[in-house]
Amino acid sequence: MTPTALQSGIAVRAADLTLAYADGRAAVSGATFEIPVGGILGVVGEAGSGKSTLARAVAAQTLPGEGEAPHITGGLLEVLGEELRSTSARRIDRLSLKVGYLPQDGGSTLEPHLTIGENVADPIYRRDRKFDRLEAGAAVATLIDAVRLPLAVMNKYPHELSRGQRQRIALARALILEPTLLVADDPTMGVDVLVRGRILTVIADLQRERAFSALVVGHDLRELRTMTEQIAVMHAGLLVGYGQVDDVLQHPLHPYVDRLAALQA
Repeated sequence: MTPTALQSGIAVRAADLTLAYADGRAAVSGATFEIPVGGILGVVGEAGSGKSTLARAVAAQTLPGEGEAPHITGGLLEVLGEELRSTSARRIDRLSLKVGYLPQDGGSTLEPHLTIGENVADPIYRRDRKFDRLEAGAAVATLIDAVRLPLAVMNKYPHELSRGQRQRIALARALILEPTLLVADDPTMGVDVLVRGRILTVIADLQRERAFSALVVGHDLRELRTMTEQIAVMHAGLLVGYGQVDDVLQHPLHPYVDRLAALQA
């Protein structure tokens, strides 16, 4: 692993990054951005803009049912000091232990036959089947409390919780291994508008408490700017705005950013 990026305070670095799928479909073209160690980058864009593809590439992992992961076909993507284009599958597997990944509608990825406590603890036992159960239980309880849910939910099953509650449980599961980087792909998608702010607040609070870096994808800039002032704007596979929110909106370099700015006025 090359320590250059982490030593310079950069958790994620992309330079002229191009992503495509096995069938040749290009999804992201020429994206350049950085996420500082301990910082949050919000990624905003319309459906089909490439933001979720970008998130999956940075997360360096795919969950069951998500389909094939995108491939790096050009440029550079360095995550926690690991250059993903040239690294081995073994090193990527090792890297994935340091990256928490919350996919779109993460609550639907919970195992229905496992209790909430078992769902949150699952990544621990996937890594180490002999991990001490009392220690795992304490870690799960700490995170259940951290995502603002009562400890009584640990014995419930996913279908007994609301969609917003399941999303917070999926967040707890993504953080159970104490990752260095969290990638959250549109964590409020499909969640009742009254609950969305609560979910983003939980992520922002945990990020401050645990000092991990984060990439958070969203479709509502107003929501994203409650947790970060650093944004990347995606449109049709291109990064058409990047930097501080106010700078991006006040000096739009693309018609889509111009429209986005008008919506914020």
